[in-house]
Amino acid sequence: MSADTVSVTGWGRTAPTAARLIRPRTYEEAAAAVRDCGARGGIPRGLGRAYGDAAQNAGGTVLDMTGLDRVHAIDADGGTVLCDAGVSLHRLMEVLLPLGWFVPVTPGTRQVTVGGAIGADIHGKNHHVSGSFTRHVLSLELLTADGEIRAVGRDTPLFDATAGGMGLTGVILTATVQLQPVQTSLMSVDTERATDLDDLMARLTATDHLYRYSVAWIDLLARGAATGRAVLTRGDHAPLDTLPARARRAPLSFRPAQLPPAPAFLPEGLLNRTTVGLFNDLWYRKAPRARTGRLQKLSTFFHPLDGVPHWNRVYGRGGFVQYQFVVGYGQEDALRRIVRRIREHRCPSFLAVLKRFGDADPGWLSFPVPGWTLALDIPAGLPGLGAFLDELDEEVAAAGGRVYLAKDSRLRPELLTSMYPRLDEFRALRAQLDPRGVFVSDLSRRLTL
Repeated sequence: MSADTVSVTGWGRTAPTAARLIRPRTYEEAAAAVRDCGARGGIPRGLGRAYGDAAQNAGGTVLDMTGLDRVHAIDADGGTVLCDAGVSLHRLMEVLLPLGWFVPVTPGTRQVTVGGAIGADIHGKNHHVSGSFTRHVLSLELLTADGEIRAVGRDTPLFDATAGGMGLTGVILTATVQLQPVQTSLMSVDTERATDLDDLMARLTATDHLYRYSVAWIDLLARGAATGRAVLTRGDHAPLDTLPARARRAPLSFRPAQLPPAPAFLPEGLLNRTTVGLFNDLWYRKAPRARTGRLQKLSTFFHPLDGVPHWNRVYGRGGFVQYQFVVGYGQEDALRRIVRRIREHRCPSFLAVLKRFGDADPGWLSFPVPGWTLALDIPAGLPGLGAFLDELDEEVAAAGGRVYLAKDSRLRPELLTSMYPRLDEFRALRAQLDPRGVFVSDLSRRLTL
């Protein structure tokens, strides 16, 4: 087990910090790494898809958990898998789809580890039906600051603190996950256009219950009567009897396409209000007004950006901020105000999505609560961005909403308590479990988690 000092950053590439990187390959090596973290502590890290500083630790230790990547056991009858926390969702799909099983929740990338999925309590297009990832975690093993490996079951304080706890309760070593049965590796997809934000919300409210998966791409640069116009995409796993004869020969095949990687560096300012506005207009107009039952690959429906390695480089050397918030049902006026403010600020975001969340899960720092969630990517160099996002934070907090910690890199700590009411319980459990502050990250220091 080697240790090297390297530059570590989030997927947004906005605030790299230097840390000692250790990649354990056994549980014993992981325990030794925790004991050897040093004065600045350590934080577990998966595949680095947290956008902000959650998996960074300036001057301390970062534990790269991707070396622990074994699938230990699959119950093909009951639909469960026991695996190491360093196993990626991509690997699980490769292993499980031929057996007729799919991961219960996936975000917009399959390049996420199971440990990262639990630590961030990831959500997907099916939250309104299936909740977040940890709802489907039956149990886990956690390496805590005292070097003990604890079996952690559901409905316990330690499980609820770890679900969405951003790696701050310990190092997840293994997890047992309940899976989703599927007959094919294709999706049956319906697509329609919404003329504005109110039309979009009405469509989602009226018919989301008919679909397992639902998401809307939203044009945040459109003005006037077109404010909030969107392309709504919803679907479910295609049944075997809907496939054409040729596809039935290998109904569970999984072969994601991949394009050449994005260039190492693109010119600063390439993604500006003009270019993104043109892209958004083209994307909206090329979408069908209404189309039903189109068959798509899983990778196309869930993870289109995974087909472009290092797509985060398109924002240039300065990187980008992904801002995601949720406001509850009944706070639609707040959502309208925020969308108008984003439009007035002319934020050049071509990756903006709106979804509906269902029931919240018990994680003390889990992000999803019932309501509307909007996520958008913004070039970090946009003038006045920091002050503008601070204003949006205030608007979100005033509406009883919250921002997603797995994507955050700049939230002010004084807003955290109102956004996450169980924060004090989380802090108290951490103090009891880890009195020496072994587990720490740039995020936890910034927000005093």
